Amino acid sequence: MKLVILDRDGVINHDSPSYIKSPDEWIPIAGSLEAIALLTQAGYQVVVATNQSGVGRLLFEMATLNAIHNKMHRAVGQAGGRIDAVFYCPHAQEANCRCRKPEPGLFEQIAQRYSVSLKDVPSIGDALRDLQAAAAVGAQPILVLTGKGGQTLREGGLPSGTRVHADLAAAVKSMLK
Repeated sequence: MKLVILDRDGVINHDSPSYIKSPDEWIPIAGSLEAIALLTQAGYQVVVATNQSGVGRLLFEMATLNAIHNKMHRAVGQAGGRIDAVFYCPHAQEANCRCRKPEPGLFEQIAQRYSVSLKDVPSIGDALRDLQAAAAVGAQPILVLTGKGGQTLREGGLPSGTRVHADLAAAVKSMLK
């Protein structure tokens, strides 16, 4: 099985320092929906792994998170793609849970759900914590420079072997060569 793991905010859609709190605030990054469609057409299972501490901080409810994800699924579908599953951590940082990236819990859930090793599975994110979670399970960390990606690159400390691309479209193009 071909599998790819994507972060959501800053990779698929524009991020906000005050969180994406409604479907109206979920705005795709140019080219991201088409990139997911290319992955789908190439036979990849596309999975999203995302921290959503806005739920734990009571900034929005689970119903709102579901509505945001429904909008994302519809938009990707209209572009000819599919997101097979969304794994999310709803906890605030203070919860010290195992599923909040940079902890590898979400990735372990993905491996268990799909009964696969994540060794060398492409994992695309814009923040150091995305890359650290991927590296912890042996996945291939890929940094995109959208969202927090530029700042992440400038701050350094990337896991060994991290690949860097301008955006999700460029990362996917490189993967599908």
